[in-house]
Amino acid sequence: MNKITVIGAGLSGCEAAKAAANLGVEVDLIDMKPQKRTPAHKSDYLCELVCSNSLKANRIDSAAGLLKEEMRRLGSVCLTVADKCTVAAGGALAVDRDLFSSGVTALIKGDSRINVISETVTKIPETGVTVIATGPLTDDLLARDIERVCGEKNLNFYDAAAPIVEADGIDMNIAFAASRYSDGEGDYINCPMNKAEYEAFYGELINAETAPLHDVDSGLKVYEGCMPVEVLAKRGTDSIRFGPLKPVGLRDPRTGHRPWAAVQLRRENSAGTLYNLVGFQTNLKFGEQKRVFSMIPGLQNAEFARYGVMHRNSFINSPVLLARDLSLKKNGNVFFAGQLSGVEGYMESAASGIVAGINAARKVQGKKALILPEYTMTGALLNYITDESVKDFQPMGANFGILPPLESHIRDKRERYAALSSRALKYFEGGENICE
Repeated sequence: MNKITVIGAGLSGCEAAKAAANLGVEVDLIDMKPQKRTPAHKSDYLCELVCSNSLKANRIDSAAGLLKEEMRRLGSVCLTVADKCTVAAGGALAVDRDLFSSGVTALIKGDSRINVISETVTKIPETGVTVIATGPLTDDLLARDIERVCGEKNLNFYDAAAPIVEADGIDMNIAFAASRYSDGEGDYINCPMNKAEYEAFYGELINAETAPLHDVDSGLKVYEGCMPVEVLAKRGTDSIRFGPLKPVGLRDPRTGHRPWAAVQLRRENSAGTLYNLVGFQTNLKFGEQKRVFSMIPGLQNAEFARYGVMHRNSFINSPVLLARDLSLKKNGNVFFAGQLSGVEGYMESAASGIVAGINAARKVQGKKALILPEYTMTGALLNYITDESVKDFQPMGANFGILPPLESHIRDKRERYAALSSRALKYFEGGENICE
């Protein structure tokens, strides 16, 4: 009987398991929940979203949107569920996190070819084909075994999550609903700041006390895409005003003026009872978060449903270790997927899981591996993380910069992106069923 093992039931692990099962392969999907949780996990569901509930842009002429459309065509279980539990977020695809995780869990556990096992894995299996998709919070003992098998030290950085506030505590006499450049129908709540309010907030933010970090030996290595807001703020007085607090494209409907700075809140659940502070990943102590973030106009009486946290994130040196099919060069029976493989982001992790699952299934079936062309977003992403010429490797998310250029240059950026997306999607419209 053709069978594989998938370790880890986050986004990438669930995608890997379902992709393999769809090819007729039996799967043991092993996850330590509910017996054991990491500090970032709150529920017993598989495929839990531990940071933002946004899956980024949905437009096909955006890098994130193109990636998602490719995933849909590859049979993504995550997007099958996500498209059914959306919450308003302008041009982004955002989901009710509980409905999303419970929906994916139901589809995984409802597949007779997938055997879900609750167990903490401490060693990579020595026989059979295995997909390791344990994510940024890989258990310490398994992480050590990964180092042993890979022969390379894991690289570590820290990932930060933003706080969430209860909607009924937001003062809408101060805040206003609007999307940047009127994109969407006021899907974001905006807390405007004048110059004096911004400067007072900035001063408290950069001087606030941070929480201690654990297991850090020699300094903090923070990935740019998840930079804590207090760390970003220390780069200069206007660093966050040109970053997560940028007021560009926003006007207060009561005054008609653009604020000096603005904090955006995005709906966290379908009911609209929770909102997260966009771009406010943080490592401040909880009491400091309450004190400093309550200085934001409109949030002075807000109740925090969840404070921001910072946790370890691990990834391997993929350009040295992985082949294009996401298997280890030194052991073709071991595949890596998700953030551990060096991709960055929810959907990027899920996409790598699909490809790893397909290739693990093809491995046991004696079939040729699926290598997506690098003019597709998924193919370009996996090509980047396995490119031996990449030095000082850092995780990579979907972006048009990793795609090969068009034969003829298109000056207009939006038109160029649309052409790049069209070129990529033509591959999925070919005669060969790439999922078989």
